[in-house]
Amino acid sequence: MPQKVLLVMHQPTSDPGRVGEAIRTRGFDLDMRVPAIGDPLPEVMDEHAAAVIFGGPMSVNDDHPFLRAELKLIERLLDAGTPYLGICLGAQLMARALGTRVCEHPEGLREIGYYKITPAQEDCPLFAAPMMVYQWHREGFDLPTGSTLLATGDYFENQAFRVGKNAYGIQFHPEVTEAMNRRWTQKAAHMLSDPGAQSRAEQLEGRRRYDDGLRAWLDNFLDHWLPGGAVETRAPAALRQPAFS
Repeated sequence: MPQKVLLVMHQPTSDPGRVGEAIRTRGFDLDMRVPAIGDPLPEVMDEHAAAVIFGGPMSVNDDHPFLRAELKLIERLLDAGTPYLGICLGAQLMARALGTRVCEHPEGLREIGYYKITPAQEDCPLFAAPMMVYQWHREGFDLPTGSTLLATGDYFENQAFRVGKNAYGIQFHPEVTEAMNRRWTQKAAHMLSDPGAQSRAEQLEGRRRYDDGLRAWLDNFLDHWLPGGAVETRAPAALRQPAFS
């Protein structure tokens, strides 16, 4: 079985953080690529057991060649039944690849800091109870037709969804370490005055209170999602619609 996991990031300084480290400790090599600076994406995934697309400062609605390439990659992953995890922008890209809308909150609200998400269904092993998660985004996604909503939020309703058994999109950021948290709140301090955003002090206090729970969630998710955990199935072809002409 392939022992590499593809990690797609969007800036040269991007860090897979705790997600990358947790995948590595489970025995997988990390194949990290940044298509925004010219790294090619695999045409086939025969050498990869799974793929993760992380967040980034751009919008899925921007017509960048590298985003078009990532959308095509997601279509191939869904077609092949390869385990996929989209984090923030990565979730929005999967929603867009499945033909649905990604847009800003109608009142201009942001989620930057710790916010509560709630299970969307009973007896879901990945979202068993309400939890506080770390967010940093200004856009959200409509739920793709035929997908399963897993978690909801107050500002942005759709927080996590599944396509088939092994393709997941989550709006929040389980990868963020304390060092990343401090770096983001320093380098993007101008965004902390946006509507709905939390201050740096609130975020660091939120981390102290809620990070253990988010770490436990990530461990449970990866044990379920990586090969050897969840049953793999092919996403229905009828769900896939062209994202760009």
